[in-house]
Amino acid sequence: MLNFTFKQLRYVQAAGRFGSIAAAAADQNISQSSITAAIDAMESQLGYDLFVRTPARGIQPTPAGRDTLALIRRFLDTSRHFESEMGAIGGRTTGSIRVGCYATAAPSFLPPILTSWREKYPGVSVTLLETDMSAMVGLLDKGEIDFAFTYEQTVETRHRFQPLFAAPPYAVIAADNPLAERDSVTLADLSALPMVMLDLPLARAYFTSLFKARNVTANIGHSSRSSEMVRALVACGYGFSILNIRPADYRPGISPYSLVPIVDDLPAPVFGIASQAVSRLPGMVQAILTHCMDLRDAGAFDPVVVKPRSFPGKM
Repeated sequence: MLNFTFKQLRYVQAAGRFGSIAAAAADQNISQSSITAAIDAMESQLGYDLFVRTPARGIQPTPAGRDTLALIRRFLDTSRHFESEMGAIGGRTTGSIRVGCYATAAPSFLPPILTSWREKYPGVSVTLLETDMSAMVGLLDKGEIDFAFTYEQTVETRHRFQPLFAAPPYAVIAADNPLAERDSVTLADLSALPMVMLDLPLARAYFTSLFKARNVTANIGHSSRSSEMVRALVACGYGFSILNIRPADYRPGISPYSLVPIVDDLPAPVFGIASQAVSRLPGMVQAILTHCMDLRDAGAFDPVVVKPRSFPGKM
């Protein structure tokens, strides 16, 4: 009869998630020997190896180990939600959730949400995973996150999507550039300048498609995988960029760049919440999602969108 403790399961799952005994030990705040002992004990009971250990390259799951790790992950998720559901019977919303968020949107989008969650559900702890859009789907499918804040274009038919807001593209232009004085620009106006591209999976294709749709050529001079670096390069005069989410630290007239609406008839991608398309989500997760919809209806996400009609002239 197999006999594993929750600690052993968590330690083995952490080792598989990080591909490193040292990283798993740091994550679990225990010694490396405890991680190794948990792996050895489980392998001994199962009768097969979970990992291949390679010096200087960490550990890699065996085929059987990969299947076992998937079972462990599902069991731990079920146990976590079971604890939350039991607490909810007594009127408490407690437990932990794991949330994914598109990395470029996280600094602007998440802080007010987290503040609101903490006030409404003080017994819920949140673990955040920030990554690009293509990786988000994988995290959701593997059960490593309960839901994801991302764009609708990344969502598959096997997922449920709840929209929060449309995010029309806008131009980021150095404050000392004459175009920054305008209330709006066109892609044709921007094409005379070099472009600083946000070079993330799916993002580059999206921004390039905007120019193609208007039969305009984008002169890509620089690129970065960081939206912060993109804005810094623009501020230093390396060109313009196009983004969708308004930076949280942007200050009109003070920041070294301006946010200028683009008046071309361009599609505005929809940002929202992706989750597994199951008949019933855990009560705690559903409560959080419902709260997000309430925030949306109250206009909590309006500040992260740059809209031409509400744009106060020069920024």
